[in-house]
Amino acid sequence: MTTQVVVAQYYKTDTSAHTGFDRSRLILGGSLGMVFGDYTNVDVSPLVGYRFNDYIAAGVNVNAQYGQFKSYDGYGNTAQRDKYTIFGGGIWGRVYPVPMLFVHIQPEYNVISQKSTVYYTDPKRDFSTNYSVPSLLIGAGYTQSVGGRVGVGISLMYDVIQDNRSPYRNNLIYRVGAGIGF
Repeated sequence: MTTQVVVAQYYKTDTSAHTGFDRSRLILGGSLGMVFGDYTNVDVSPLVGYRFNDYIAAGVNVNAQYGQFKSYDGYGNTAQRDKYTIFGGGIWGRVYPVPMLFVHIQPEYNVISQKSTVYYTDPKRDFSTNYSVPSLLIGAGYTQSVGGRVGVGISLMYDVIQDNRSPYRNNLIYRVGAGIGF
């Protein structure tokens, strides 16, 4: 079973001039993802940002994930179990060349802890490692208002650093969702 919620924002421009902090330009959102089974992943990754004008938005994000993967031998017995946690965050920025399309950049830094248990040895063996890894996500997306400040969006990103320990592992990152801008 897989569930993922990602918040997207779309803003209609108010032509009246605002000075100072405008609460209506706050962006609150993030993602919540869950997968259960032989591969389990729970992802809670909030973000907060601000739409500075019609063309630029930026903010900070936090990443928090837990996962595990089980592999089996030829008899259906658990051969190995790998568990990991990811915690980190970074900053993000968007440029909107037109109101509904954006270019996204997100440098981030994650700390990853992994533990593997090998069951086919007697006695079973545990291996642990901790490391940090940078990522630089670059991509683009589309948002569409569905009424008021409610919108749906889709984005496609890629980690251009491609550290061999990156949690994104040479994959495209798809994010689809709906949400309410605050």
